[in-house]
Amino acid sequence: MSSNVQQPSGALNRFLNAVEAAGNKLPHITMLFIYALVIACILSFALSFVSFDYKHPSTGETIRVLNMLSPQNLLQLMISSVKNFMNFPPLGMTIVATLGIGIMEGSGFLHMLLKRLLSIIPQSCLTPAVIFISILCHVVSDSAYVVLMPVSALMFYTCGRHPLAGIACSFAGLAGGFTASYTPSIIDPVMQSFTQAAAQSIDASYSVNVLCNYFFALGGTFFVIAACWYVTDKIVEPRLRATMPLDKGLENDPDLQLHPSTPEEDRAFRKACLIWGIFALAFFLLCLPENSLFRAPDGSLTSPKAPAMQALVPLLFLFFSVPGLTYGLASGKFKTSTDVIKAMEGIMPMLLGFIVFAFFAAQFLYVFGKSNIGTLLAISGAEFLKNMGLPSGMTLFGIILLTGMLNILITSATSKWAILSTIFVPMLMMLGISPELTQAAFRVSDSAVNVSTPLFPFYPLLIMYCQKYAKATGVGTLCSMMIPYTLALLVVLTSVLYAFWMLGIPLGFDAGYVYPPVK
Repeated sequence: MSSNVQQPSGALNRFLNAVEAAGNKLPHITMLFIYALVIACILSFALSFVSFDYKHPSTGETIRVLNMLSPQNLLQLMISSVKNFMNFPPLGMTIVATLGIGIMEGSGFLHMLLKRLLSIIPQSCLTPAVIFISILCHVVSDSAYVVLMPVSALMFYTCGRHPLAGIACSFAGLAGGFTASYTPSIIDPVMQSFTQAAAQSIDASYSVNVLCNYFFALGGTFFVIAACWYVTDKIVEPRLRATMPLDKGLENDPDLQLHPSTPEEDRAFRKACLIWGIFALAFFLLCLPENSLFRAPDGSLTSPKAPAMQALVPLLFLFFSVPGLTYGLASGKFKTSTDVIKAMEGIMPMLLGFIVFAFFAAQFLYVFGKSNIGTLLAISGAEFLKNMGLPSGMTLFGIILLTGMLNILITSATSKWAILSTIFVPMLMMLGISPELTQAAFRVSDSAVNVSTPLFPFYPLLIMYCQKYAKATGVGTLCSMMIPYTLALLVVLTSVLYAFWMLGIPLGFDAGYVYPPVK
């Protein structure tokens, strides 16, 4: 780093180095689940010889841990392994939705859409607009990193502002404020599937709506935009201007210019937007009648029994692929059906690691549930918390703090919630806290800490984008930029959650704050 660039303070630098060193010593996340699987089997063997006084709250039967190392149970694990993998809740929905994103991205429509949105924004509103668009991009999940960050940096640069501030505020809105969202996203059915499975270990009839946190997510957007806007304009960008000068010669770089679109691309974009609008309007009109095929037998559109909720992931696939196909065909990007297939294939490599992880995570969840270790932990944990006599509000705040500490080293929301949901959800149900509220508390901390941990998977990509403008950028630079966002987001999202709770505002559809739910 050059001498005229101020490095993070000594204490902060030591802290970041310690986190990075500790994180680099951790095994791959998939190996963590393999170790967890082995440990769960050994624990089940040891605990199978112990008698417990805890009784299952719904059946009244005494909890007994099954030995998963017995020949019968090991054989059953082998027989069920493929079924466990195929039934792993997030697997199918993640793959299907990602295929649609591949069409949208491969056609060029996603890049064109973001460029159009950002090009019409007044300079005085650039920061909140970028954050707003970043929140909109929650619906496309990880693929937005490839397009949104460099476009945001370019917009800031062409407006005479520090481009790294553009990357910082878009990163904060996309990853840091992931709990806040205007529309359902891929993570909603993923989280719901784990939450419902965990809740049913206590109450087999309990059902969690896919949009159980939607009202909270929507309400949080206003505060996320305000917090990130303040941090960007008052803290991050002034500091960047003082400590991170841009490289010389950027004004001569042709890649840092906004290239006008061609007439063919403009026509294709208008046609794609028109078809997109017609598709959305047609779906809306189909859902309006009380006897609509998309509604549940009782007429509800948001009930878990409603086909609209059950088909949310295929609908997201169509929502992504319709404008992508239209734009690709109209612009000439897609000349044959092979081009469309290649677009879907092109995005699949990003899921390879997740698919490997899913196999071993599925086996761990099977052993964890079948052995009754999860139920034992939940009931014993609930008894411990009851004996402590902590108010529900303090218990929930403890969940937020614990998740934040874990997120420094394990950034994947799916991998963490796959384990933590099996413990937190049943345990807090025993204390009268609803699964929907527990899920919301987890998401608050999980998203806010994402942006300031060096172990976040997209950190290398973001550093590469930053180095296009300032080659001195490193891990410490990015961390020091993002820590103020983490602190601000933790404060505002936690405050919004407790405000919703105190005022009795529903967290989402079919979501309350207490268990058993009040009829």
